[in-house]
Amino acid sequence: MPYATNEDLPPSVRNHLPPSAQSAYREAFNGAWNSYGLDPRREEIAHRVAWSAVKRHWHKAGSGNWEREAASYDWIGPVSR
Repeated sequence: MPYATNEDLPPSVRNHLPPSAQSAYREAFNGAWNSYGLDPRREEIAHRVAWSAVKRHWHKAGSGNWEREAASYDWIGPVSR
């Protein structure tokens, strides 16, 4: 089930990731969902792909909050300082 908006994401994503990371998760999930259309594990794979996409550009700080990597570039563009 692809997600139309960030509000549609599971609580485990919405309640822990900042909005830009939620958008990246949603885009990656939806792309993987479409790519693995015939695989019976499609949903599991799509969630794994989505978390992997988030972890490429964000990290969990010591405070427990997710922060964008300083030199991270992706579809959103460069991090502004």
